[in-house]
Amino acid sequence: MNRAPLIFLGIFFALAFSWTGIVLVNQISYGDLTPVYDENDGIAYPQALPGIAQQGRLVYQDLGCVYCHTQQVRRPGFGADIERGWGERQSVARDYIREPRVFLGSMRTGPDLRNVGTRYVDTPTSKAGSEWHHRHLYDPQITSPGSNMPPFKFLYETRKIVGEPSVNAITHLLPEQYQPEAGYEVVPTKRAESLVAYLLSLKDTYAYPETNNVYVEPAPEETKAAGQKEESK
Repeated sequence: MNRAPLIFLGIFFALAFSWTGIVLVNQISYGDLTPVYDENDGIAYPQALPGIAQQGRLVYQDLGCVYCHTQQVRRPGFGADIERGWGERQSVARDYIREPRVFLGSMRTGPDLRNVGTRYVDTPTSKAGSEWHHRHLYDPQITSPGSNMPPFKFLYETRKIVGEPSVNAITHLLPEQYQPEAGYEVVPTKRAESLVAYLLSLKDTYAYPETNNVYVEPAPEETKAAGQKEESK
């Protein structure tokens, strides 16, 4: 008796049920997630990225940052992410619903970046966050001596100063050994500016219903400082 059709059907149904369990069930569970509207803030979370950060997201993808950095904070008991200051709560599915492609990553050659926008922050009176990222991208050795992250100097242009120096120049942020010759300046390209805008936008600070609206106690300052030292190992 020819059992080939039965074997074929058995394999087909096994694969079909596996696909249903792995893909379809998850789609049903998470596919209908929507932003949460906070009546007190008058804002729907997660918020959409501004245009320049959207462009920076593409630069992040193009440069392959996902190969060395994750974007997922693990819950307590499954790692020390919160103790390292990488987030105040675990990541949940709703955090990613506005993202066409999720950069979860699989390796942590460098630190998790899901909330890097809360660790380096711009304020109305200071561009400290942007300045840190520009120094770090230009050469990680400036901010993180011993880092194994490669420099991204190609995101910056060294050009002759014509008239007044550029207001966007980062020359004054660089140590002496990185200074260009007299009469020249280092200026971020559009790719560098948009990438920094994207990194500054990475922050999951809202507590959704599935997180029980309870924040995990933030890590002590000394622990956060230790985590920041790992920013680009």
